[in-house]
Amino acid sequence: MTIRVLLADDQALVRLGLRALLENEPGIEVVGDVGDGLAAVSAALRTRPDVILMDVRMPGIDGIEASRRIVGALAETRIIVLTTFEIDEYIFDALRVGASGFLLKDTRPAELLDAIRQVVAGGALLSPSVTRRVVKTFVDQPARVAKPHPRWSSLTEREQEISGLVSEGLSNDEIADRLVISPATVRTHVGRAMVKLGARDRAQLVVFAIQSGA
Repeated sequence: MTIRVLLADDQALVRLGLRALLENEPGIEVVGDVGDGLAAVSAALRTRPDVILMDVRMPGIDGIEASRRIVGALAETRIIVLTTFEIDEYIFDALRVGASGFLLKDTRPAELLDAIRQVVAGGALLSPSVTRRVVKTFVDQPARVAKPHPRWSSLTEREQEISGLVSEGLSNDEIADRLVISPATVRTHVGRAMVKLGARDRAQLVVFAIQSGA
């Protein structure tokens, strides 16, 4: 399978470097590169890439709004946000709208390539514990008002409980041990919670759970 990647960054030199790296990697095809958020949305709808490497600070619309529009239209496309800072206010918003995770722009090439393959395979780019740290950093700020997910109350008590344990960084096996249930049962509850909340992956489930007070 060839992984189709779209590059979105307002710095031409960054796009050139990413293209040079990816085009030399077997099994990866760069389907385009753009320098602003509106162009990213247009290119994504046209090329339907598997992965988008998305900068945040871009002209037109920023990478967060571009991600929101793309996620709403392309359920299978995964977005990896590129950032200069490890903990950045934009990271929380990117995870909230459905990005699969983030990478620093100085990430080693091998790690970037591995991340692309990981999100295409359905894996979480960020561990739940790292996601929780990012989300808590911003949800706990006095200037931010936590907004519970509007469908949080539709979850059963058990689904809310398990979603809260996911947000603490526990794996399915660890949750199963704690609640004395089978890992398969945990997977079922996690899956149902994600469907009810519209979460694309466990990272977004963590965001919704913490915002909802789990």
